[in-house]
Amino acid sequence: MPTAISDFYCHQAIPGPADIDVVTETDRVPAFHHTRPAHPVHIMVVPKEHVPSLVDLGDDNADLLLEVMEVVREVAGKVRADHGPASITTNEGLYQESEHMHWHVCHRGENEQEILAAYEHHDG
Repeated sequence: MPTAISDFYCHQAIPGPADIDVVTETDRVPAFHHTRPAHPVHIMVVPKEHVPSLVDLGDDNADLLLEVMEVVREVAGKVRADHGPASITTNEGLYQESEHMHWHVCHRGENEQEILAAYEHHDG
């Protein structure tokens, strides 16, 4: 039997019972510090409208995805300016702890040497 997945964003963060520290917000998309951060800087970007995941976005939500990406871009730029490189991720299916499309914008605390050693930058 599959494990039930909760929707923290629809049930607690967006309607207000959860105490969240908002970084920036549009009418449709808040960005806030993760309530249980896994990294030194861990910011969540979520649409206020319920969308289960990026895969389940639907054909009529291209404008919502664009707005989410604009907020992700703004937050990632702030993270980079204030802390250093940003990691941006989203998950789908069982990788999601909450069945609501959400994006993690993080600075994991690594220095430049650690990042270069881990990723080797083969593109160059």
